[in-house]
Amino acid sequence: MKKVPLLDLRSQYSLIKEEIRKAIDEVLESQCLILGSKVEELEKSIAHYCGSKFAIGVSSGTDALLISLMTLDVAQGDSVITTPYTFFSTVGSIVRVGARPIFVDIDPTTYNMDPQKLGEVIEKMGRKSNVTVKAIIPVHLYGQCAHMDPILELAKEHRLKVIEDAAQAIGAEYINPNSSDGTVKKAGNMGHLGCFSFFPSKNLGGFGDGGMVITNDESFYEKLKMLRVHGAKPKYYHKLIGGNFRLDALQAAILLVKLRYLDEWSEKRRQNACYYDTLFAESGLVEKGFISPPEPVYRYKKREITSLLNYHIYNQYVVRAEGRDNLKEYLKKNRVETGIYYPIPLHLQECLSYLGYKKGDFPQAEKAASQTLALPIYPELTHNMIEWVVDCIIDFYRTL
Repeated sequence: MKKVPLLDLRSQYSLIKEEIRKAIDEVLESQCLILGSKVEELEKSIAHYCGSKFAIGVSSGTDALLISLMTLDVAQGDSVITTPYTFFSTVGSIVRVGARPIFVDIDPTTYNMDPQKLGEVIEKMGRKSNVTVKAIIPVHLYGQCAHMDPILELAKEHRLKVIEDAAQAIGAEYINPNSSDGTVKKAGNMGHLGCFSFFPSKNLGGFGDGGMVITNDESFYEKLKMLRVHGAKPKYYHKLIGGNFRLDALQAAILLVKLRYLDEWSEKRRQNACYYDTLFAESGLVEKGFISPPEPVYRYKKREITSLLNYHIYNQYVVRAEGRDNLKEYLKKNRVETGIYYPIPLHLQECLSYLGYKKGDFPQAEKAASQTLALPIYPELTHNMIEWVVDCIIDFYRTL
């Protein structure tokens, strides 16, 4: 078997090369390279796709989070609640506006914020007169939505704003399991603001950095537009202190091409995930406790569960693995690339030691950091390649 990469963007590009080049040429011919009509078209398309009223193209997923916090006037002396098990930009953006991160442990099944733990933390913070909590940032990790209804209920009860970190989850859907009407909600369109990343590895990835913020609040929309151009409206008249958070027209043009394929690519990822699940179940590794695949997420409709895996978009296919580090090395020797997202939870990062957290404070996040491994899941992955990955994992555990 040839090498199985963790991600193969060359294969994706080869299938849409002519469309991408045509889109780039159009921008180059226009010489409108910053914002402009292509960015506006992408904003309208993303807003429509997510079911939101407004969308603002920005320079990265990190800047989407940063500008969202700025829009909510989160600043020095404020606190923001989030998860310790996510990419650094989630907490980095909180710190950059001068606020203090407060962590909540994760649900061990979904790796997303545990709503019960969130309620406990909010209650605890409410007893401290010197703490001003402004917002909650739930993360839809690996392409699966956090359990948003209880999070939103807590936010409403305590008058907190919600910024969804949907960097890995564009197109993911959420349905309240207690809902009677089966209403579908898209990732990013449930809180006050939703943030996306167009980093190349994402399901909808550009040819560099890029991001988007969506909202249904017109006042937030107008403020976002000002903040991304140094707080100016009109040009050179600065109402606010913002930043340079603009999305390039070239990235917008490329993303418009890719957006047409997004649902197809996400469906192929789901099919690949289903095949992994089947092979792992047949192997006996799950029963023996060596491998724990992502648990299937079901659509609920009129209180009946159907077997459609239709809202987890599998930006990553992450398993829990006994002897994770040794397995990773074994797969590498057998030409299978894997990834660890994330090896050190945020509360144990050196630069955040001033927060005063210690090992053991968030046991589920720490356990996930030591056990999880991402396997190749990209749309162009073949069944033969998936079979090779699983066969190698079976061989590894035979040696134990």
